[in-house]
Amino acid sequence: MTDTTEKWPLKRLMTEVVGSGHKSADDMSREQAREAFARILSGEPDHTTLGAFWLANRWKRNTPEELAAFVDVMREQSVETAAPEADPVDCGANYDGKDRTALLGVAAGVVAAAAGTPVVVHSGDRVPTQKHDAYKHVLDSLRVRTDLEPDESAAMVDEVGFGFYYQPNFNPGVHGLFDRRDQMGVRTFVNTIETLANPSGARVHLGSFYHLAFAKRMTETLGACETQDFDRVLFFQGLEGYDDVRPGATTVAEWTSADGLEDYTIETAQYGMDFTEEDALAVEDVAEDSAEITESVLAGERTDQFADAVALNAALRIYARGDVESLDDGLETARSVLEDGRAADVLADLQAF
Repeated sequence: MTDTTEKWPLKRLMTEVVGSGHKSADDMSREQAREAFARILSGEPDHTTLGAFWLANRWKRNTPEELAAFVDVMREQSVETAAPEADPVDCGANYDGKDRTALLGVAAGVVAAAAGTPVVVHSGDRVPTQKHDAYKHVLDSLRVRTDLEPDESAAMVDEVGFGFYYQPNFNPGVHGLFDRRDQMGVRTFVNTIETLANPSGARVHLGSFYHLAFAKRMTETLGACETQDFDRVLFFQGLEGYDDVRPGATTVAEWTSADGLEDYTIETAQYGMDFTEEDALAVEDVAEDSAEITESVLAGERTDQFADAVALNAALRIYARGDVESLDDGLETARSVLEDGRAADVLADLQAF
């Protein structure tokens, strides 16, 4: 555990390291970053100092080494890991959610689970700054239990193939920062690291990004972490920054422990999403409408653009875990479990858990 009696309180870090402006600020050492986040989790910093520190880090942009140090302290001091017997894909979408387009990760995860690829998702409840709908809210609208303790979440993965972990229960230290984050008015590095909490101890991570440079920084962050060890990481350009594939040309960043990082572009029309407008996936009420779309797609009652998007997103999850050799194979598998009713059966099991 980090010793918070060391010599780098946040005010000194502001004065001597990170606080001089986005062009002249220095980066923290790993030890300084560890101590800083340990102090934050302990509730020590003055509120003004904490806000200034978060803003200074936003301006200067954190290095992978700093982010990895934050993640390690979070996992050591806040995260309660509960690993299922299954070996799931960890889906770490932005916790502050979506507000314009359907959230399809539940449907995609259920389809993947029906195909034999266990999937874990995690989120909080109206997380700052956007406070929009996230995984929890779609699951609530589907009448699925979400206020689960970590061991219950692990049991859900093993029994159903799809599991939800609830931030207040598995990451209480970060959840305790809610009010301070809410007063910031902008995202902080906490928005980044909470998606990497990995409460199931998975060895495969799937996430999203706005720009390729950020995806590279995230893979370097995970590579620098000392508290977890991934075999495979897949990031793609997500719709509204969430882990739903953006229609059109979508960049993918794929990292494996054996081959390192590779980036490439997929044309989603070649994988069934034969449209380019993001508005084609727009909804009025993200949670309620996404739940209705999920049920109707999984029941085989809907074969429109939402069904095409669910199939491709499921294929990415199946491919990320290495259960198929190509995205084409993943898409064929996803469509087969939609057609034969296995996906609908998994949703029923999830609702009954």
